[in-house]
Amino acid sequence: MKQGAVVIFVLLITSWIANPLKAQSTTGAQGQPKVVVGIVVENMRPDYIQRYWNKFQSNGFKKLYTQGAVCSNINITQHIQSYASGTATLYTGVNPSIHGIIDKTWYDRLKEKELDCTEDDYYFTVGADTDAGNASPVKLLSNTITDNLKILTLGKSKVFSVAMNRESAIFSAGHSADAAYWFDVESGRMISSSFYVSTFPDWVRIYNSENQPEMYSYRNWTTLLPETSYNESVADDYILEKGYYDKWNTFPHTISKYIKRSEDFRPLKTTPYANLIVKDFTLRLMENEDIGSDNATDFVSVVFSSMDYENVSFGPASVEMEDTYLYLDQYIGELVSAVEKKYGKNNVLFFLTANTSTSYPVNYLKEEFNLPVDNFMPESAIALLTSYLNIAYGEAKWIEHYTDLQVYLDHDLIEKNKLDLNDMRDVTSNFINQFEGVQVALPAYQLEQGSSANGLLAPLYKSYSKGRSGDFLYVLKEGWQPSYKYKKVNYTDQSHIPLVFYGAKIQPMNINEKYFAVDLVPTLATLLDIPLPDKCQGKAIKELAK
Repeated sequence: MKQGAVVIFVLLITSWIANPLKAQSTTGAQGQPKVVVGIVVENMRPDYIQRYWNKFQSNGFKKLYTQGAVCSNINITQHIQSYASGTATLYTGVNPSIHGIIDKTWYDRLKEKELDCTEDDYYFTVGADTDAGNASPVKLLSNTITDNLKILTLGKSKVFSVAMNRESAIFSAGHSADAAYWFDVESGRMISSSFYVSTFPDWVRIYNSENQPEMYSYRNWTTLLPETSYNESVADDYILEKGYYDKWNTFPHTISKYIKRSEDFRPLKTTPYANLIVKDFTLRLMENEDIGSDNATDFVSVVFSSMDYENVSFGPASVEMEDTYLYLDQYIGELVSAVEKKYGKNNVLFFLTANTSTSYPVNYLKEEFNLPVDNFMPESAIALLTSYLNIAYGEAKWIEHYTDLQVYLDHDLIEKNKLDLNDMRDVTSNFINQFEGVQVALPAYQLEQGSSANGLLAPLYKSYSKGRSGDFLYVLKEGWQPSYKYKKVNYTDQSHIPLVFYGAKIQPMNINEKYFAVDLVPTLATLLDIPLPDKCQGKAIKELAK
């Protein structure tokens, strides 16, 4: 046994000496891209590419889709689709049941309030006198691909992210990033958190001193091309488009008027100017930070928006959406060209994907295509459920909290009345199951048992997180959407997202096999020749892992 062990040891040493480059490859040193650039677009439907193809320029989407590896059947399987949970899934390679980001917010029973998934008052804003930077990735329970890259290279890899929305910036950056930057709607500045940045870089101060958001806010949003050429969309004055503040739905859009009404820069996030800011800031970052200068692969994530929270006001068929993507095509082209010029095409690995898709508005589907869809009213459903529980169990506040697709019961009240919690979960979920727009509702105790169920129930099992999710979760029928009396909801039930790889090691190809959002991380790990995260639930895309 000892002699055999010695032989194996000698063989291993001989193999390492004979293949020093292979031994070093796990550090990203030899043959690995200098930089990974992840381009993520919020609320992007894959079919936007086909729809607007003839109007795209040659160096943007067309370049990525003709010279890259296009995965045409990618699904993000989650109960609640949001840019927060979607970004967390993309970058961790696990589902919300593991990484814990079930939505942008969830109810905390101990604190008896709704928590934001990134809010963290232990840290403070860097770059502005607001609380928009009081945030961290602490509630993200899994490592990201960028965390693993940092650990593997002993911190030598540089990791940055840029986004409009805080959640997208933080969850694409991970726990170990050098910096995550996002847009503060109150101050109009690009900011970060003291979790990442102790001293604000001078180049960011200079950028913010240029007051670009304020400058853009006094410019009207006009179409890139003549309005008569937008034949891929419904008419600009389409009667079913709600528009800004349910009032203004035609070009040109007077951004300053919308900003005055909102009293902050939030409306700017819904225009192409937001994506222009992200693009310009990213290029400024690459000019001023020490990226791609050594043998350790660096990672920069860039998150663009598709009209942000105004998706529901216009929809995928609007001129506004088409114009957003025509501008975005230019910005992506400028970003890719600048990065390739700086580092060389063979030294950069790009990927393009989305953290959510988007749905067509209910009224559009009903009126134009006679589809059997409608709005589901959570407020009315909960009011009826409350009345039923009061009749069955006595007058009390049995429902502690509810969101679009889940309900939290008052556990203390149920225990005080000596009722069985799981029985109450059954009763309440069965009640909601009777509503016309509900496809299925499942109590938490069933979800806690775990399942490998596919199809309709898969998003529920893959998204349930004990301690964060409600006492029962429900799914709406296809095309149905939640609607509130006074609250706007950016809801989608669409699960298809784009995924394209371009640059280093990538050959042009079309990949039609079905893959999932959790497959991005193992694919990147394979392309970078780094270990997969321990709890990774995805698999490397085999066509790229050869």
